[in-house]
This record gives sequence, C-alpha cells and structure tokens, in this order.
Amino acid sequence: MNTRLRSLTLAAGLMLSAAIAVPAAHQAFAQSVSPEQRSEIEKIIKEYLIKNPEVLQEALGELEKKQAATEAEKHRDGVKQHAEALFNSPRHVVVGNPQGDVTMVEFFDYNCGYCKKAMADMLDMMKADPKLRVVLKEFPVLGQGSVEAARVAVAVRMQDKTGKKYLDFHQKLLGIRGQANQAAAMTAAKDAGLDMAKLEKDLASPEVKTSLEESYKLAEALGLNGTPSYVIGTDVVVGAVGLPGLKEKVSQARCGKATC
Repeated sequence: MNTRLRSLTLAAGLMLSAAIAVPAAHQAFAQSVSPEQRSEIEKIIKEYLIKNPEVLQEALGELEKKQAATEAEKHRDGVKQHAEALFNSPRHVVVGNPQGDVTMVEFFDYNCGYCKKAMADMLDMMKADPKLRVVLKEFPVLGQGSVEAARVAVAVRMQDKTGKKYLDFHQKLLGIRGQANQAAAMTAAKDAGLDMAKLEKDLASPEVKTSLEESYKLAEALGLNGTPSYVIGTDVVVGAVGLPGLKEKVSQARCGKATC
C-alpha cells in the first residue's frame, strides 16, 4: 500500500468512528474524497474486517458498555429528580425496617411470574438484613386482571398503616395458582383478615386511581417497562436479578462495595 493510500485508509477509519457520533463530520469527509478513493477505501476496510472480524465484536462490546453507562446515568438522574415520590410517598407500603439505612423499592405486578420468585428473595433479604427498608409499589402492566388486583392492593394499604396485613395479603396473592384479578385479590384480603366492608368502600375512593397513576408516572420517568424492577440507593435494576444481585446492590448503596 502506498503512503497516500495508507493515509487515506487511516483517515477513513478515524472519520468513520467520528461519524457515528458526529454526522456532520461524516458528510464533510464524504465530500472531500473522490469516488475512486472512496471505492478503494471501502474495499480495504471490508477486506480488513473480513480477515479480523473480532474487531467488530470488540467495537460492539465497547458500544454496549458506553450505552449501559449512559443508561445508568439517566436512571440515577431520574432517581434524584423523583426521590421524594420514590422513597417517601404516602401512597406505597413500607415493610422491613421503616428506619433502615438502605431502601429497596420494588415495582411489581401480581401476574408476573418473575415477581412471584422475587418475593422469596425480598423475604430472605428482610430476614437476613434488619437494616433494610423495602418499599412496594403496584405497577400493573400485564392486563386487566393485574389492574384489578392492584386496585384491591391499594385498598388494603389504605386500611393497614403498619404494612403487616398488606404483606400477608401480598404473599397470599402472589402465591396463588392461576390469574390474579379482583376476585382472587378479594379472597386474599379476606384470608389476611382485612375489613371487607371497608375494603369495598375504599375501592371506590379516588385514592386508588391516584396511587396507581403515581406508580405509572414514576416508572415512565425511570424508563421501566417490566416487572420486577427495583430502585436501590441511586441505582435502577430491571428484571429479576436474583438474591445475590440484589444483595450486592444493597451493599453498594450501604458502603460502596459488593460486600460490606
């Protein structure tokens, strides 16, 4: 390869990288290269990539890392902007230690199979970590039955200030076989010892709609589109990452390390 062509190839590689982030630079480069030079450059790049496909894999890996870092930063900004509603809203249930040093917020759906598995993780964490504060937010995204069940859950919260009966109800409803809906939720509420007459009255309250709307708005602001999803410290965790993953996030929030 002669010196001029080598220079053109190097310039092409540099400009190609920059063009991903700066379209205007790509346009300027395209205008400064003749059709013959462009053809030769494209041929050289193609041959190089065919002989060295791992370059593409490395580039994609770096791109994914940058995208993940950008997404994480957006999540952290969202958590800061909506911290009051996330951690201190009167429209959610607090279980575990109300004065805990780390808060784990969970967005869940009663028809989410992964949420059923994640419930065991949450209970294990509360048992093993007496300083953990857990906030539960209904986020019904899996159909009408989920919305009905979430409405009943809000009404349960309205008459249970301690969260103890709510947690019992929560476990019963997530533990059922078949679909969660209003009928299943009402049965779970009755089995948990709730005042059913008051529950029926509270179901008609505007508070039910307001509570669910708050959860939807928070989820949208944080970019959540599935359940379970968590906010732990300033981090957003999407999906059932399992007990070890949740413990690590709690430790990071508590002491800045994977284990404290």
